[in-house]
Amino acid sequence: MKVVRNYLYNAGYQILALITPLITAPYISRTLKPHGVGIYADTNAWIQWFVLIASIGIALYGNREIAYVRDDKEKMSRTFWEIQIVKFVMTLVAYIVLVIFLQIYTKYTWYIWVQSINILAATLDISWLYMGLEDFKRTVIRNTGVKILSLVLILTFVKTPNDVALYIFLTGFSTLLGNATLWPRLRVMLTKVKLSTLRPLRHIKPSLALFVPQIATQIYLILNKNMLGIIVNSTAVGYYNNSDSLVKMVLALVTATGTVMLPHVASEFAKGNKEAINEMLYSSFDFVSFLSVAMAFGLAAVGLHGVPYFYGEGFAPVGPAIMIESAVIVIIGWSNAIGIQYLLPTDRVKEFSTSVIIGAVVNFILNFPLMELWGLMGAMVSTVLSEAMVTSYQLWTIRKDIEYKCLFTNTWKYLLGGIVMFIPVSWLDRNLHTSILSILAEIILGIVIYILMMLILKPTILGKASEMIRRKRGN
Repeated sequence: MKVVRNYLYNAGYQILALITPLITAPYISRTLKPHGVGIYADTNAWIQWFVLIASIGIALYGNREIAYVRDDKEKMSRTFWEIQIVKFVMTLVAYIVLVIFLQIYTKYTWYIWVQSINILAATLDISWLYMGLEDFKRTVIRNTGVKILSLVLILTFVKTPNDVALYIFLTGFSTLLGNATLWPRLRVMLTKVKLSTLRPLRHIKPSLALFVPQIATQIYLILNKNMLGIIVNSTAVGYYNNSDSLVKMVLALVTATGTVMLPHVASEFAKGNKEAINEMLYSSFDFVSFLSVAMAFGLAAVGLHGVPYFYGEGFAPVGPAIMIESAVIVIIGWSNAIGIQYLLPTDRVKEFSTSVIIGAVVNFILNFPLMELWGLMGAMVSTVLSEAMVTSYQLWTIRKDIEYKCLFTNTWKYLLGGIVMFIPVSWLDRNLHTSILSILAEIILGIVIYILMMLILKPTILGKASEMIRRKRGN
């Protein structure tokens, strides 16, 4: 129940994270126009490389390390400060590299400097400590406050296409302020430690081991935008960003399980409980499949006309783009369940890193011919294929540890339900006059059809949910 409660906290926040952009994204798209959105997406893609340097794989590594020692307050305190010292040093390194980079790359220099507030925000982000302790309530409250503050600031101050820099600053500042609110509680959570007892250097090698896959991940999350900006133009980057942002907003509900399960599995791994770990993977993978298939088919069904209407005039290319990219909701959902919830907490970093590197290489190679041939659509096809390679390799690496039959028992039922839902909803999207009411009607119809199909096909997840509810009522 603790895992379920933490998932509900995390999923609750992800729902808020979904609702907020539903307000800000169409407002920003209409206010800044495609060119302004393109500038934001282009410069944000570049700054994420420097955020990555400052973070140096700490989000995953720190989460896991805290989970290992959370029963010993003194060890946990030393571990926290050692890891955070590494982050402080790497922040300085990130800014030095940024200064050098801006001597070479002189396009949008001012906007990139404003974006650099995101580096400071990442430095102050200690949510990995709370997640390692499985204290998701506080991070959810913090993130909720950040989203609401960001929403209010954007709607209040961003008014014209010339407010791109202001929009960049407000989004970064709200994140920085939110991260800072996690620090005051440290005096209660941690004990005092002597500076002479700290050994921060011992964390560099293992955090770098997780830094490698994060770099590889960034290649096909961010390099697509960088390459689109060079091969096509900044407006294409804006289209890609809007499609990718909406897909990732939906995907966040699915991958919320990964954030919750990592410390829980790490704790079981420290106890040597392999059987429990496998059972958790089967249950988590099935739940991810149940959600991700519905969301992928649902988003694709309303994508062609509903999504461009959502973003406003000038964003028609986002429709077909999102229909292609929606496939990654399932693919990334599966790789998150295997990689983040199984390989990382069981200290199989090498296999996880290899899978992500393979995906990055495939993405980089495919980008050149596909972007030259099809531009934005080529970038989407490249993204889907590279993510499929990541998931395929991870499935291959765990072939001796798990039973595929247990992983995919109900998958055909979810896929059938998704296809049956997609057909009528897609027909409505193509034939109805697009409006807020028509989009809401399509979404509600899709949900009803998928639920009815699940009741007919009876996947095992329904029985598990009923049993959990009965146990909860019994307590």
